[in-house]
Amino acid sequence: MSSPATGRLHGVGLGPGDPELITLKAARLIGAADVVAYHAGVGKQSHARSIAADLIPDDAIEEELRYPVTTGTTDHPQGYTGALADFYAEAAARLAAHLEAGRDVVVLAEGDPLFYGSFMYLHDRLADRFPTEVVPGVPAFAAAAAGAALPLVRQTDVLTVLPGTLPAPELARRLADTDGAVVMKLGRTFPAVRQALVEAGRLDDATYVERASTAQERTMPAAEVDPASVPYLSLLLVEGDSRNGRRSRDVAPPVAEPEPVAVPGSDRAAELLVVGLGPGPDTWLTPEASSALAEVEHVVGYAPYVDRVPQRAGLTRHASGNTVELDRARLALDLARRGERVAVVSGGDAGVFGMATAVFEAVAADPAYDDVPVRVLPGVSAVQAVAARAGAPVGADFAVMSLSDRLKPWSLVERRLRAVAEADLVLAVYNPASRSRTDQVAKACAVLGEVRAPDTVVVVGRDVGRAEESLTVTTLGDLDPASIDMKCLLIVGSSATRVTRGGRVWSPRSTDPGTS
Repeated sequence: MSSPATGRLHGVGLGPGDPELITLKAARLIGAADVVAYHAGVGKQSHARSIAADLIPDDAIEEELRYPVTTGTTDHPQGYTGALADFYAEAAARLAAHLEAGRDVVVLAEGDPLFYGSFMYLHDRLADRFPTEVVPGVPAFAAAAAGAALPLVRQTDVLTVLPGTLPAPELARRLADTDGAVVMKLGRTFPAVRQALVEAGRLDDATYVERASTAQERTMPAAEVDPASVPYLSLLLVEGDSRNGRRSRDVAPPVAEPEPVAVPGSDRAAELLVVGLGPGPDTWLTPEASSALAEVEHVVGYAPYVDRVPQRAGLTRHASGNTVELDRARLALDLARRGERVAVVSGGDAGVFGMATAVFEAVAADPAYDDVPVRVLPGVSAVQAVAARAGAPVGADFAVMSLSDRLKPWSLVERRLRAVAEADLVLAVYNPASRSRTDQVAKACAVLGEVRAPDTVVVVGRDVGRAEESLTVTTLGDLDPASIDMKCLLIVGSSATRVTRGGRVWSPRSTDPGTS
């Protein structure tokens, strides 16, 4: 005996508020629905229902899904998240009962159902059990841009959609690193969002739109908005850069070389700073580096390192990939020649497999950079961080090597590994592996094993200073090369390196560990 047919679930986008922006398909489905469901805030009428009111059949069953909490507090044991999870589970159960009874259910969604919409959480719980269809709707930002006659992005500009609930520093960073932007979820977040716009240097590019497409629509420059007057149904539009010719987001250096411009009141280029950020946590950034970064106008570097520099007003960040060190160096030098205050940033110490060498290489290759003063600011290096976590493995003579053969042949790497092993030096190994270099750790261990004993102490530090930090103490014979990746730094002890009963690693300063 076949099971009875179930009803169909429809998530229907209504657009931002104007009933005339409801699509023909959405109107047809609403008019034929057995059950019409809609969300409502605490103590408020459903905005979604008000948009579609004239389309709901008189004989339709209406299911109001009223949130237990929106921006207030809750006594739920799991807090706000737990209260909402229970709410969506209960709402899904109510709709499932109708679907199981063969009734078609239409869930009304403001804007688009899958764009910051509550329907998504019902879809997660019901779509694998019942036939489901999602009908797109005009998102609020599209209606806002149309109402304000404001093109957001042009040509190859990038548009980023951001929730105003992000922490202000993160929001500022993302606003500075994109061309056009939409900031949703304002209301009580507006003061922090406005501050983020200021820090990103984008306040003058931002337009505020309230209740887009409705009779109550209000549009004005973001700088003129009274924060106390901002409702939840509002957003910000941030124009892309191509209209005003400003680039806040440099993925690659400009093709044309800029002409040098003298620093006001000076006849020489600005000093170029090369800054080591340390291995990760902000507490490992030196006060000197922090002060310098607070004063520069440009920060240039590999994107993950640039991301670690807080966005602020007057700062332009130039992020690029990991294999264009000389291009980054030239961009920074060109900016400094124009009189701009520039910092090139590296993780750890900029002079240890970092950007300092690339900058000096670029200077040496082009006499045009001879007049640019370069100053390197030291940082905590990765080897220092791992060694400190382990104890004192580099307390005696040690060497530092990179296993990367991108800039040197592997034959040279092997020759240096043998020299270090024969000299009985502690060895710190940077860049031990990557996605394309998967066998070099095993090859390095084999080379070291020609001289070093299998019980030679090895420290493996992964993501030291970050939340995912781990530290492993093993031996050369027991090290598993497959467990090593680019996030690791290895310290291979000398013949004198030892481990205390408490698991701390240290290397004596003399050949006789009984003396000091």
